[in-house]
Amino acid sequence: MRLAGRTDYALRAVLEIAAAHGEPRTTDEIAKSQHIPARYLGAILADLRRADIVHARRGAEGGWTLARPADAISLAAVIRAVDGALAQVAGTRPEDLHYEGTAAGLQEVWVALRAAEREILDSVTVAHVVEGQLPENIHRLTKDPAAWH
Repeated sequence: MRLAGRTDYALRAVLEIAAAHGEPRTTDEIAKSQHIPARYLGAILADLRRADIVHARRGAEGGWTLARPADAISLAAVIRAVDGALAQVAGTRPEDLHYEGTAAGLQEVWVALRAAEREILDSVTVAHVVEGQLPENIHRLTKDPAAWH
């Protein structure tokens, strides 16, 4: 799995906002804390706002807060907000692909890959990560030393 830089930035920004427990965080605060280029962060936060993941509060006490509780926002929702559907192949959803001959089995592999990604990313919430309480399926998968290479 390859995550785009903007997807990594979006996840880190949402985690930073969640860790503030309802206190607004400015774009500059998030950028500095997470070492994210501020010039990219504004557009990423706008995408997250459109997806109802974050809320912008204006004024002197303004900034970004979560639009919903952290335990109601999956990592998959954040990824979809900035990068679209999970496990696309050259921008195409696996179920829309068509292979012939010896490559015919690839479509099923890509669909299975997407199912595995969903199983993990839909099960992990922003709250899990911020609180350091990842689900057991994550711990089980990362116990295998081969997972780290």
